Amino acid sequence: MSEVEDETARRGADGAPDRSGPAPLPITAFHRRELDLILRVYGQKVAAGEWRDYAIDHLKDRAVFSIFRRSSEMPLYRIEKVPRNARRQGAYAVVGVGGAILKRGGELAQVLRVFEKKRHLSLV
Repeated sequence: MSEVEDETARRGADGAPDRSGPAPLPITAFHRRELDLILRVYGQKVAAGEWRDYAIDHLKDRAVFSIFRRSSEMPLYRIEKVPRNARRQGAYAVVGVGGAILKRGGELAQVLRVFEKKRHLSLV
C-alpha cells in the first residue's frame, strides 16, 4: 500500500481523520514558567561550577528534573512535581541524594529557595 492509500484508509467517510484508536496516556510535565524558574537556578549553579548536567523525565504521575555534578553519577538533587500531592503537602519537592526530602511546598519558587546560599553574619 502506498502512503496516499494508507492515509485514505485511516480517514472516515467524510474525509476527517479516524480518531477511534486508543487515547494517548496522560503525562505530567513542567510548564514553561516552571522550567524558567528551575533553569534560572540551574544556570546560576552552572556558572558557579557546582552543577554540570541535567535530565528531565515526564512520567504518568510525576515530572522530574534531575541535577548532576557529572553525567555519569547519580543525581545530586531531583526537583519533582507530583500533582497528586498538591492538596496535601504541596505539588513540588526537592529530593536529595539519599532520597531525603529537603523542601516541599505548593509554590515552586518557595521550594527552590533551598538552593540559595545562606549568608553567615559574623561579629567583628
